[in-house]
Amino acid sequence: MLIDGKQMHLRCTADEIGRYVILPGDPGRCEVIAGFLGHARHISSNREFSVWTGELAGQPVSVCSTGIGGPSAAIALEELVECGADTFLRVGTCGGVDAGVRGGDVVVATASVRQEGTSREYLPLEYPAAASYPVVRALADACERLGYRTHVGVVQSKDSFYGEIRPQCMPVAAQLQEKWRAWTAAGVLASEMESAALFVVGACLHVRCGAVLNVLWNDESEAPAVPEDAALRGIHAAVEAIRILIEQDTGSNNKG
Repeated sequence: MLIDGKQMHLRCTADEIGRYVILPGDPGRCEVIAGFLGHARHISSNREFSVWTGELAGQPVSVCSTGIGGPSAAIALEELVECGADTFLRVGTCGGVDAGVRGGDVVVATASVRQEGTSREYLPLEYPAAASYPVVRALADACERLGYRTHVGVVQSKDSFYGEIRPQCMPVAAQLQEKWRAWTAAGVLASEMESAALFVVGACLHVRCGAVLNVLWNDESEAPAVPEDAALRGIHAAVEAIRILIEQDTGSNNKG
């Protein structure tokens, strides 16, 4: 939706956005991510959305923050697609659910449990929130190249951060805890707040979406503790994955 020739929320135009977009949640991470791109410039800042665009392997690549949760992530995706972008890599943080997922690890999501509300405004719950295979493969390959301890599989998306952290304080504690036990039994790797919405909206808009998540701690066994370089691992993986996708999409081996 345009207002004064610019997207309503992102405040940008089509010629300012690249085909490939990295989507952090935190606006404060956008400049850091843009630092990995060539000739990066700040495009706009409005509400939770901060937009930058630079170059990677000869192609324009953008960075756009989404804020916390599915509603604002869906808004960003809708407006970026209107600007012509078609490949999206979420970079975020998560808590490990499966016992083998520890602080400092990286998770590449293949799909997400739809325990949130945004995606229900797009498709019935029977439709899976699945990542795009080419993006999953590129992210997994990037993590392998970088030597990260990586898990590839299903994650869980929710709307309430404290509903996960302090479920026993909620009037619906029994429901929350019962579902959590189910996710754990099924081997869900990690919990976060945006990927299900992005995967479902991306499917509706026929674009490619994936997610790489930095594990801050394990929700079942570790106290919150952020490894020093944990936030950068997902960023490095996303940048390398976009380089891989550009090579595949253009049929080149440009390492610039």
